[in-house]
Amino acid sequence: MHDNVVTAFGIAVTIVAYVVSRRVFLKTRLTLLNPVFVSTITIILVLIAVGIRGEQYKPGRELMTILLGPATVALAVPLYRQRRLLVMYWASIAVGIVCGSLATIATVVLFARWASLDRMLVLAVAPKSVTTPVAIEIARILGTNISITAVLVVSTGMVGAMIGPRILTTLRVSNPIARGVAIGTTSHAIGTAAILQEGETQGAMSAIAMALTAIFTAFVGPFLIPWLVGIGR
Repeated sequence: MHDNVVTAFGIAVTIVAYVVSRRVFLKTRLTLLNPVFVSTITIILVLIAVGIRGEQYKPGRELMTILLGPATVALAVPLYRQRRLLVMYWASIAVGIVCGSLATIATVVLFARWASLDRMLVLAVAPKSVTTPVAIEIARILGTNISITAVLVVSTGMVGAMIGPRILTTLRVSNPIARGVAIGTTSHAIGTAAILQEGETQGAMSAIAMALTAIFTAFVGPFLIPWLVGIGR
């Protein structure tokens, strides 16, 4: 197929896969049928079936990712509407983000070390709970494999979006602010998109948690992660 046809086909498949996946999710409300997860699997299977390689899909993907900017900015709308709650509970939100970020990094590193993973792999895994651009830069500073980090970031977001809200419900965490902060701190943008469907408050708190977690981790990660990895060695 001609390059332009492949690009158009890739974009069409992506849009159709997501629209259908989202309709299925809204109809069933099953967290395991998260639209991002289902559409990703569908797109991969379709591309394999028609013989389109990843590098051929890349131009279409790059065109679609341009929309990530406006989509991220759009999160400011629910955040602005919930600004009173943000001002009222700023201290609790800040403590939750800091504690959640530190706990996430420490837990991942300690578990990876317990599993006797290679040092470079531990460094790649550690920044998985922040948004992709920040995680990649942290991985680059740490001198580890940025491709592994990128894959783990996306995987973390998908898993968090699918099971995060259910875990919070099981633990009887019903406060919308707490639910939003928890998801945003651990599952970044994909989790934020999922929790936004619960309510505007959850989505707004998740958005601010995602942003502040990225900023906080960008400052402490390059120092904290190597220190944790090096303890006892």
